[in-house]
Amino acid sequence: MLYIPLRFLSWVLFKAVCGLEVSGCEFIPKKGGFILASNHLSYLDPIAVGVACGRLDLNYMARHNLFRNPGFAWVLKEVHVFPVKRNTADFKALKEAMRRVNQKKGLVLFPEGTRQVSGKFGEPEPGIGFLAAKLRVPVIPVLVRGTDQAWPKKARLPRPAKVKVTFGPGIAIDSKMSYDEVAQKIMAGIKNLA
Repeated sequence: MLYIPLRFLSWVLFKAVCGLEVSGCEFIPKKGGFILASNHLSYLDPIAVGVACGRLDLNYMARHNLFRNPGFAWVLKEVHVFPVKRNTADFKALKEAMRRVNQKKGLVLFPEGTRQVSGKFGEPEPGIGFLAAKLRVPVIPVLVRGTDQAWPKKARLPRPAKVKVTFGPGIAIDSKMSYDEVAQKIMAGIKNLA
């Protein structure tokens, strides 16, 4: 019920306040399950990637402590967000991610696991490699720029700043690669868009 109106409102705000620019939409699969793997700079990144992507069937992982408040947890679930325990092998979250992608939906992931405030790319978590290797669906690299200016880590509220979202060509996953190698290859695909 909330997903489409909130997505539309977010798109309007990103266009009006951040002058959102999007490129590479032709790389997003028209149908079937897929993964969007993005760098992570700000709390705004999931929303920016979501409104930039033409598909409406996107799902998101978010750290489990965001679900502590029942009201906020309800909103998150309404906009297709499910919890993951970071820095652990959260098999429940991985199974949920696989279930949603197998239902021919999209999954937005941030391989670095947390926001990078240094301006440099972080190391990818192995979970992205596991999911990509097991699911064998298109993995589309995404580069988000400007969200760290629109909502810096220590700022209480967002502010106007230019935001750009770039989608790249799908990343081929070799079945002989280890999960860590897959994760590194996906992260390299994101870096190549910079």
